Order: sequence, then C-alpha cells, then structure tokens
Amino acid sequence: MTQQISYLEDLTTQVRRDILRMVHAVNSGHPGGSLGCAEFLVTLYQHLMDRKEGFDMNGTNEDIFFLSNGHISPVFYSVLARSGYFSVAELATFRKLNTRLQGHPTTHEGLEGIRMASGSLGQGLSVAIGAAQAKKLNKDNHLVYVLTGDGELQEGQNWEAIMYASAKNIDNLIAVVDYNGQQIDGATKDVVSLGNVRAKFEAFDWDVLEIKEGNQIAAIIEGMTQAKAKTGKRKPVCVLLHTVMGHGVDFMMHTHAWHGKAPNDEQLANALAQNPETLGDY
Repeated sequence: MTQQISYLEDLTTQVRRDILRMVHAVNSGHPGGSLGCAEFLVTLYQHLMDRKEGFDMNGTNEDIFFLSNGHISPVFYSVLARSGYFSVAELATFRKLNTRLQGHPTTHEGLEGIRMASGSLGQGLSVAIGAAQAKKLNKDNHLVYVLTGDGELQEGQNWEAIMYASAKNIDNLIAVVDYNGQQIDGATKDVVSLGNVRAKFEAFDWDVLEIKEGNQIAAIIEGMTQAKAKTGKRKPVCVLLHTVMGHGVDFMMHTHAWHGKAPNDEQLANALAQNPETLGDY
C-alpha cells in the first residue's frame, strides 16, 4: 500500500501541474477547487472505482462518476487523460474554440469519460440518483459516485434530490461534498451559511461520514473504503470531504480569490516550482 500511495501522490503532483498549465495557457478557468480535489479524484479513478476497459455512456458493469461542480473541469480532464480515457496531449486544447475540452464538461463532442454536461450547479446529484436507480433496475451491483461543491448545496434542487434518494432507498450511491468553505464570492459562511451540513443530511436519513484530511491520500482511501462498506444498506451515503481550496500552491490556499482566476507567468513558475514534474508534462 505504501508504494501505491507514493504513486498516487506523484500522479497528484502531475495533475496539479496540468491544472496550472491548462488554466494559465488560456488565462481562464478555475484552479482553486481543481487543486483542492486533485488527491480525491486521482484516488477515486486510480484506486477506488471498479472500472472496465474502454468507455460507453451506459457505464454498465462498472462504477461510474459524475462531476456536478463542473467548473473544476481542469482536474477532471487531467485525471481522465492520465487514467487512459483520452490522450494526455489533448489537455493542451483546454478551453480553446471547437475543441472537446470546454470550460465546463459537455457531452455533444463525445469526450470519453464525460456522461453529463455540468456547469449549471445543483443538477449532478439528481443525475447520479437516476443512474443509480438504472443500475438497480439492470441488476448491476456497481456504485455511482458524484462530487458536489459545498457552495453548490445552496441550490434548492439538491435538497429535493437528497429527500428523494433516501425515500427511494438509493443505497448504491456515494455523494461526496467538497467541503472547503469557499465559493466564488467568498466564504460559504458569509455568502449563505450552510449550517450543520452533516446534521442536515442525517435529518434526510442519509448515512454520513467525514474525511477530515481530504488532501491526504491515505485518509481518502480509509474514509472512502468505509463509505463503500456502508452501501447496500437501504440508505444513500454522503461523504463530507474537508479539503483546502488551492491546495499545493501556497499563495492560492485558504482563499476564494483563486476560485476562477488564472496565474500569470511569474505565478505559474512559482506554483510549478512547488510541484516538481513527476510523470511528464503534456
């Protein structure tokens, strides 16, 4: 396991470099949340999910993932590319006209690994619940994962979905909340306070656990393994993943300022120096 964690850490560093270079190249994108979720998505795709070779939209006989907070597409694209869904070289087309790697993921260009368009916040949990129900109808015992932002929980559609999932015993679903306390306009507590998120999910009859060190791969593996063990027991599962926005780049951490701001040349060089190349840039 130590060797596996070391590889995942090296891959996370490379993903972090991808994020920074992609956003810098077009002076556009969302590095903060992407950096904060790098460890989680690397661990999910490289260690936790049961994936099959190739890609199809149905995702039968494998675990599937939906990104609800689609603005963190840089980390999603990097992890998909480095997990073999499409060429790493294609990352250089991020946010350019008439390319498949748009600022928010879309499905019309057939980008492998993308099963829903996301960018309008609040919709991903509903889609994931539908996919989970489809797996039950098809007697497919694999899991559905979805990632949402904490600020995204301010969208009312989430709470309809949360109520529905428990009412219908959607117990093959793990919903992960990127709980970094930041959103585009400031701290979530200052914009629209979320209150006690754990208590709210539990009040809606979800099984809830927290990963306090959401930027530590060993903690992610331990916490998500526990979450998987809670599935199949007639309750949906929620994981509150405590992350740091901008993690891994000292001047981007703990602030909403880098939610949707690209680094300039000097800032990029500084950030890359903090994350030395491990597996090769695109």
